[in-house]
Amino acid sequence: IFPHYSTYLTRLNNMVRLSLSLFLAGAVTTAAFAPSSQPRAAVQTSINAAAIETPPSPLTAWGETIQDIKKAQAEFKKQPLPEFAPEISSADVGIASDDKDAQLKYFEDNALEIKKKMELHGAVVFRNFDLMKEQEGFQKFYNAIGMKVCQDPLQSVAARPTADGKKDSPVYEAVNKESRKNFFIGMHNEFVGTRAPRAAAFVCFKAAETGGEFIVADGRRMFRDLEADVVEELYNRNIRYSVMELPFFGWVDSVPEPIQEPVKAGVRGLVSAAINAKVDFDVEMLWGEGGYDNKRMLQARAPSQPPIVLHPVTGEPTWFCNVHSHSSKLRKERESLYGAERFEDGASQINKSDMFYGDDGDITEKALKNMDETTYKNARYVKMSEGDVVLLDNYKCMHGRNVFDGTRKHAVAWFGGFEGEEEVKEMVAEEMSKLGSNKMPFFGK
Repeated sequence: IFPHYSTYLTRLNNMVRLSLSLFLAGAVTTAAFAPSSQPRAAVQTSINAAAIETPPSPLTAWGETIQDIKKAQAEFKKQPLPEFAPEISSADVGIASDDKDAQLKYFEDNALEIKKKMELHGAVVFRNFDLMKEQEGFQKFYNAIGMKVCQDPLQSVAARPTADGKKDSPVYEAVNKESRKNFFIGMHNEFVGTRAPRAAAFVCFKAAETGGEFIVADGRRMFRDLEADVVEELYNRNIRYSVMELPFFGWVDSVPEPIQEPVKAGVRGLVSAAINAKVDFDVEMLWGEGGYDNKRMLQARAPSQPPIVLHPVTGEPTWFCNVHSHSSKLRKERESLYGAERFEDGASQINKSDMFYGDDGDITEKALKNMDETTYKNARYVKMSEGDVVLLDNYKCMHGRNVFDGTRKHAVAWFGGFEGEEEVKEMVAEEMSKLGSNKMPFFGK
């Protein structure tokens, strides 16, 4: 049928190899997925010459299934909620902003109270503490209050850059690149595949000249305020992320039709094997059309998961879903405000994400609109100055970042847990009881 069949197959083989090479190069440089199935050995860092092992980010705690999500939301609407993300300044606790020794002692003496505030309120904002203006002091802060540091959940063959440039540092650089300054980072909880840190501390080492605010939103209020029908459909159908797009397969359309389907099946199998060898959760590759330049692409979709979970410490239902950051439609709408995402090179294109129902159906316009509006309703912009820290519970508090101009230097440390969890749980339960939430249907499970 094909007079130069052997030559054609050789060229086809070369195109497959090239496409896979582009994919692998991009995956390595961007760490697009999750921790490797063989996570990097626990790294070592030093604070005052004391070696500390940094374990992998813990497995995501999905919690028990909520049998009647609509009824659960109706009951939750009746419960009072504590203030979200209160602020504590050095002046509030009677300490001079430049007295680092007194600040460190304050954190050591009030460790349980601070962690109670984090669990009760979802986040705590610390201002005017010079101790945290530099990385060493920032690490002293979170060690003083008993946070158990863990690796970035994105840990893979190539890690997120560290704040100080050292390979084994437990403090990671936030999204500060000038090339991403007009990319509004939508609200999200930090989790990748099977792994999610329990908490995080975001620190400002240098504020952007304009914009660049850190943004937080309360997951409990998200769950409370979403339309009941939207919650019911999302929870019953689950959600599913497209975590990567590979726009390197336009050549497939030029393959002769009689062998096109076998070629697509073979390429899909090779790419699936390559990706699943790198990540610690099952990824399904699906062919799609469009993508970049309207060419053939492969889309990597993670397993379906619930958008609402029960908190691993307090048992409260909370929104745990990254639709605001991952939905291609919502990101496209933001481009009209902030400009194009500038995902133009091969590595950046790989990071293109999207969001679907768990059965691969498209999320409805109504649901997307309601989720977007409810997110902004509950979002709070935090303009951080040098040394300011936001300590947050990753299951109760979403985070994001505004667009900016100038030079921005923010960083983050992730935590797999903290010391005194049972004591903190009892303290939070007592505070919730004072608010009148002692009959909360999920609390304390």
